[in-house]
Amino acid sequence: MPRTKKKHSRGGHNGNVQPFSDEDASIETLSHCSSFSDATSVVDEGGEASEDTAQEDFQYKLKGFIDSTVDKSAKTRQGALDGLKTAMATRILYEFISERRMTITDSIERCLKKGKGEEQRAAASLACLLCIQLGSGIESEEVLKALKPVFKNILADGSANIQARQAVATSLGLCSLVAEDDILDVHATMECFENLFSRSCARSDGTCPSVSPQMSQLYTNALLSWALLLTICTASQLKVVLHKYLPKLPKLLESEDVNMRIAAGETIALLFELARDMDSDFDFDGWEELCDKLNSLATDCNKHRAKTDKRKQRSVFRDVLKAVEDGEFQSETIRFGTERMTIDSWVRKRTYDAFREFVGSGMNDHLQGNEFIRDVFELGPPILVDAATIKAMKIPRFERHLHNSAAFKARTKARSKFRDKRVDVGEF
Repeated sequence: MPRTKKKHSRGGHNGNVQPFSDEDASIETLSHCSSFSDATSVVDEGGEASEDTAQEDFQYKLKGFIDSTVDKSAKTRQGALDGLKTAMATRILYEFISERRMTITDSIERCLKKGKGEEQRAAASLACLLCIQLGSGIESEEVLKALKPVFKNILADGSANIQARQAVATSLGLCSLVAEDDILDVHATMECFENLFSRSCARSDGTCPSVSPQMSQLYTNALLSWALLLTICTASQLKVVLHKYLPKLPKLLESEDVNMRIAAGETIALLFELARDMDSDFDFDGWEELCDKLNSLATDCNKHRAKTDKRKQRSVFRDVLKAVEDGEFQSETIRFGTERMTIDSWVRKRTYDAFREFVGSGMNDHLQGNEFIRDVFELGPPILVDAATIKAMKIPRFERHLHNSAAFKARTKARSKFRDKRVDVGEF
């Protein structure tokens, strides 16, 4: 990372959408996304239906959702969008979606243009999940080509619904990461984000602009999407960004919004990491002043800030300070199925967090079976493991309990020895 984008040449065949009755398209059917598990639960509970039948039932429901995205009822359209989002977040559906890509894209575009707040928000998220399912290639490029002008219009329209603008700011970033083929277009999209989050910077006199919580969330989303696209920028683009924005980003640390402060801190850490990857002797003129500011946020005790905000902020800025001062990163291991992946850099963290925001609890499934996401994190082709193997690898609950108890006792004993060796400073 930054990575080169890889094209996937998986083909698809056009399929006909089966009719979906008015009864089945009722909002009760559409709004209960938990019905996705119905098909598999029938097999689990008694083998009443084969896997093929369960799959057919599942696909029938998905076709119903697709048909209902053009319903006259806004509530029905909303339910359909949510149903498709749940399905795409929790399952790998490349073949099914590839055959209906144009239909789904048209529905998303219509909902973005004619819908209101929540419907636009759901449509923007669905666009992102559609690109994640299709992966990096001509199919997702065509999706982005159709939707990008609509995204940018909503993003730039100050009169548009603020929730829709927030969702678009996040979705456009990840869609561009997945599907944008021209690095110059990536740069143009980044400029759209820059125009937004720059409005939250502290003024030259040190005062912060008055920004509503909702607008601050829009600016925060724009900053995070901008940081995400930094991970695929060329070295020449990064040099320009470092020169222009590294002096500006510390001003965002003065924001009254804890989420903006955290986003700014993590973006600064990411920039330092990218800069040092290009030049191990990278030097920043305002380094000492920046470290002082980061240290202040890592030990923030301002009484007017909420305890939970301060706790979250201190934890993040301790890591950010280590990154800026020493180039360190607190690594994290992600386990999924029989595999594991290490988040060992700010680049990987920003990328992982961006995908997880959309697929949520389905992230492990996508890490196991989504070829594009596995390519992004350099995991290789999907590994096929049967259920019996997975079950055999699981540690029995009682054994886990014994292991945890032993580890706890060992930690307690080690800490006791450490406490005994400490100097009692109370006498001085």
